[in-house]
Amino acid sequence: MSAAVEVRQPASCGQLQIPDCKPGIGNVILSPSSADLIAGVSLQAFPLWPDDRGYFLEVARLGQGLVAGFPSTSQVSAAFNYPGIIKAFHYHRQQTDFWVPAVGLLQVALVDMRVSSPTYGAKNTIYTGSLRPWQIRIPPGVAHGYKVIGEQPSTLVYLTDRTYDPTDEGRIPYNDSAIAYDWELQHK
Repeated sequence: MSAAVEVRQPASCGQLQIPDCKPGIGNVILSPSSADLIAGVSLQAFPLWPDDRGYFLEVARLGQGLVAGFPSTSQVSAAFNYPGIIKAFHYHRQQTDFWVPAVGLLQVALVDMRVSSPTYGAKNTIYTGSLRPWQIRIPPGVAHGYKVIGEQPSTLVYLTDRTYDPTDEGRIPYNDSAIAYDWELQHK
């Protein structure tokens, strides 16, 4: 059963509601141009310049690429995560997130909670990080979270289009029965 979410109505995402989803991981996104990608979510490969000392990663150039619309009031943060942890789910009513998994590998889960969205109720899974260096832009109203997969820690660097405001953020348990996301290893 869907649970209504109290929302301060921003123009950016309208009414939000936790959808009733089919159990599983939803559509696995294998290309930034996938037709199954949730509306408003953007993916783009980020360049790595390796050499015999390590590598250089450019997180973002403000005013260009997926952060082109971010104002100068953006915030840059990083999260270090141990293998196997799950950080999910949360969403924003107004804030747009821009994620760059700089170290390790993440299983990113996205769920569209925007009732007026053409992809309302869609779930996406994106495997990204060292083996697939993709940037992810997550719009308001899309619940998101991740699991660190593999045996090494991960570091997620992220920008937001505004300074963090706890009143803008909502939380949903990682094991919410309506979302029914399957965090277990997918034996394929």
